[in-house]
Amino acid sequence: MKRTLLPALLILLSVGLVAAQTSVTVADDKQTSSTQQAAYVRPDKKNRIKHYAKSMFGPEALIKAVANAGISTAKNSPREWGPHWEGFGRRFSSNLGKGIINSTVSYGLDEAFKLDSRFYRSQKRNVKARVANALISPFTARNESGKRVFGFPKIAGAYTSNVIAAETWYPARYNYKDGLKSGTISLGMSVVFNLVREFWKK
Repeated sequence: MKRTLLPALLILLSVGLVAAQTSVTVADDKQTSSTQQAAYVRPDKKNRIKHYAKSMFGPEALIKAVANAGISTAKNSPREWGPHWEGFGRRFSSNLGKGIINSTVSYGLDEAFKLDSRFYRSQKRNVKARVANALISPFTARNESGKRVFGFPKIAGAYTSNVIAAETWYPARYNYKDGLKSGTISLGMSVVFNLVREFWKK
């Protein structure tokens, strides 16, 4: 029986709570930060719930789940699930499950600490500002006034979802260390998706 899940989750949540209480701010270009802060309006509760639902079952979430399942099936990872349609289905279901956990943890912490972890495109449209915004967004959130702070809800969501997956429905050879590795990869992939969002529209 796997016994490392609870300690790992408690560590993640403890780190998040400490980070929130200390209100760690992230260095950013002053002019960009002040412009974005002035333009920011915190979404109301209805829109926050709508965004939460879309983050689990919206088109972008489903496309990511399908794409990741396709890549993993082509690589036959995990190998125990096989390289065919049955394996694809298991990987797709796994990705959906991780996405639901990720979004729920992030949304819950956002609501508890009155933060906003969603991605916002840079207000400055030069390349440097847009790239910088894409790079730091997975690790930052906005408080009620729009100021960037340490984005522990997204980080906790990424690591918690992957640790739970590794400790429960993944093959027995996986453990929380694999989950932490996958969580780090997930945060890195968020940077890639943010770059696409920044430059998809002019």
